[in-house]
Amino acid sequence: MAKSKIAKKKVSIVGNEELDFLKAYINNPSPTGFESPGQQLWLDYIKPYIDEYFVDTYGTAVGVINPKAPYKVVIEAHADEISWFVHYITKDGFIYLRRNGGSDHQIAPSKRVNIHTDKGIVKAFFGWPAIHVREPGKEETPSVRNIFLDCGAASQKEVEKLGVHVGCVVTYEDEFMILNDKFYVGRALDNRVGGFMIAQVARMLKKQKVKLPFALYIVNAVQEEVGLRGAEMISARIKPNVAIITDVTHDTQTPMMNKIAQGDIAAGKGPSLTYGPAVHNKLLKQIIDTANKNKIPFQREAASRSTGTDTDAFAYSSGGVCSALISLPLRYMHTTVESVHKDDVESVIKLIFETLKTIKANQDFRYIK
Repeated sequence: MAKSKIAKKKVSIVGNEELDFLKAYINNPSPTGFESPGQQLWLDYIKPYIDEYFVDTYGTAVGVINPKAPYKVVIEAHADEISWFVHYITKDGFIYLRRNGGSDHQIAPSKRVNIHTDKGIVKAFFGWPAIHVREPGKEETPSVRNIFLDCGAASQKEVEKLGVHVGCVVTYEDEFMILNDKFYVGRALDNRVGGFMIAQVARMLKKQKVKLPFALYIVNAVQEEVGLRGAEMISARIKPNVAIITDVTHDTQTPMMNKIAQGDIAAGKGPSLTYGPAVHNKLLKQIIDTANKNKIPFQREAASRSTGTDTDAFAYSSGGVCSALISLPLRYMHTTVESVHKDDVESVIKLIFETLKTIKANQDFRYIK
């Protein structure tokens, strides 16, 4: 009698425990310059999977595996999220803001926010005139000049009594959810989902007892949203030989996206691999070969002068670091409903993990020898 073939059930990289960490990590505010609580949460999660760790002056957190090896490989994401600063408080108690990173003024009206003060969180929201009182054809569009916060106070003194002052940081209160059992959705997936993915790589290396012939630095950098500053600082300190960066890229399948300008990238079809001056062609080819060998789907995109990610900071530091970028397609970047496909998250984790296993000790990536 012939034996029936039973299809093997796909084993998910992201189980319930990992999902709990992702939720907690996304929901924890981590605005640029104020990343420390989120970094502590990330470090506490990754500590069982690393040999040692350190944190630099501005808060970039680094877990290290096999630290005594002379050849150094980095996998990196950035931890900070866009936010706002309190900039001016009117005598009537309304609060005007200044951007901290690339915050989108157009999504602000009617959004609820948390003002972070020494006394704790102060609740507020972006007010906006009702549709009834706006004159058709003469309506103002939201801009940094006219959006404002209402925290229910009637005067500047009342606002200040709550603990709010110029310089307080402001974040949206929107939290993590799963959409249609396919998409992870929330604010700050750009790029704390990257921190989540590199942490999972560390977990898989430990669980599968993979012995690497080099020192692996798992880097969760600060201050990317204001000019790649955390990556710039930590690369100068580590002086790595190789750096694999993960960040998000635009899914271009939704309405009002221009594929001619932004490329043809789709959530659910795998990570995007970037071609560009900062991306080392030999390392990129090694990543592509790894994807093909392991049947990991991937897409391609091209950068112009720069990638706009921490890849640029690593590539051009310390005399030149062999660098590549593995991007996660994301919808609605810099909004409170950033969305990534679950399958892509698992594919990025697997691609980084499998690529690390192909890198040899003292591998020479020079184009000309």
